[in-house]
Amino acid sequence: MRGFWVQQLPTIGLVCGFMVLVLVWLRWGLARVPPISAMFVSALVAMTLLLIAALTAAPWSTACAVGAVALGMGHAGWMLGALAMRPRPPVRSAPQTRPSPAPAAAPAAVPVLDRKTLGRYRVDREIGRGAMGAVYLGTDPKINRQVAIKTMALSKEFHGQELTEARQRFFREAETAGRLQHPDIVTIFDAGEDQDLAFIAMEYLKGEDLQRHTQNLLPVADVVRITARVAEALAYAHSQGVVHRDIKPANVMIDLASDLVKVTDFGIARIADSSRTRTGMVLGTPSFMSPEQMAGRRVDGRSDLYSLGVMLYQLLTGHLPHRADSMATLMYEIANQTPPDVRNWRPEIPEQLARAVALALEKRPESRYPDGRQMAADLTAALALVGGSPPPPASPEGGLPPNSSGFDATVKINRGE
Repeated sequence: MRGFWVQQLPTIGLVCGFMVLVLVWLRWGLARVPPISAMFVSALVAMTLLLIAALTAAPWSTACAVGAVALGMGHAGWMLGALAMRPRPPVRSAPQTRPSPAPAAAPAAVPVLDRKTLGRYRVDREIGRGAMGAVYLGTDPKINRQVAIKTMALSKEFHGQELTEARQRFFREAETAGRLQHPDIVTIFDAGEDQDLAFIAMEYLKGEDLQRHTQNLLPVADVVRITARVAEALAYAHSQGVVHRDIKPANVMIDLASDLVKVTDFGIARIADSSRTRTGMVLGTPSFMSPEQMAGRRVDGRSDLYSLGVMLYQLLTGHLPHRADSMATLMYEIANQTPPDVRNWRPEIPEQLARAVALALEKRPESRYPDGRQMAADLTAALALVGGSPPPPASPEGGLPPNSSGFDATVKINRGE
């Protein structure tokens, strides 16, 4: 009996070797290759192994046959598992009591989570939804901390090599944004990928964004104080080489009761822009884009300050500085026409504040504020003229430096490897 097993050692060794190769392919190969290409490779390898098994004797014949069967069954199991994990839309069985008009064409559906976790986070409920993904309220079970989880369905927007590059860009931008440590910039805790969704876990904020206050206007003093704090936060981000690219009321959270002001979505605009570029869409939010961003030129921090000037104009007046019926007309106005003075809408606004708004909205970057601190200083000086108190000072360096151990100890970027 012992002699029999000794004779089988070469066969056992080859079988084990083939099984290891099959497992490596199933674990790391299939997820990185388009499904059709993966099926072709698996079928070609399995047929080759069966051919070798038919033309050779033991131990190669046995090992090749076992390897071909393992590869075929493993690939089939992987495909069934992928189909089972695919997000499914919720079933709605409530009958309609009366006919309703046909709905208008809707944008591509955002994937719906098919379970209650993303990475290590427990998903509690959906709190928002956008073009590329949803935002969920979640909990970090390790420390029982509430987080906001912003998801992006990269696999729905990109394919093949573009998907690989989009994943790399996602984690690079998330890590860069995560290194920003400032009291008025939302804190990013983690980034990862699960269920074909890239996600960023960030500080959960109780409050509201400024979008509702573009119609239900805040007192002028509150608007100026909030904008000054956003300008200081942008000055810190720009000093770290990070440009937001999508400053607008919806990306600034406030809570007047607790004096909260937080700039959100650093890094998100650049990832989303890469998707829109492929389809020829204009990047960013058009009405808030600087002339150089609208023209597709390289942007720096002064582009963010232009967008902040648009936001300040809208929060003060309830109107955008440029409005048009077509994208072409809007692009022309942003590039060439000077917007109406804010005092045309609000005559009581002091001249010093009106000058600050006009300076932020200059067409040429070199004619605008050179950095956010100067804009914040002018706005703070204007506060006395509108009956407001200056905003609380930020820390001298805007919080922890970007390469501090504070970030390394609290943030883990999980690339799903």
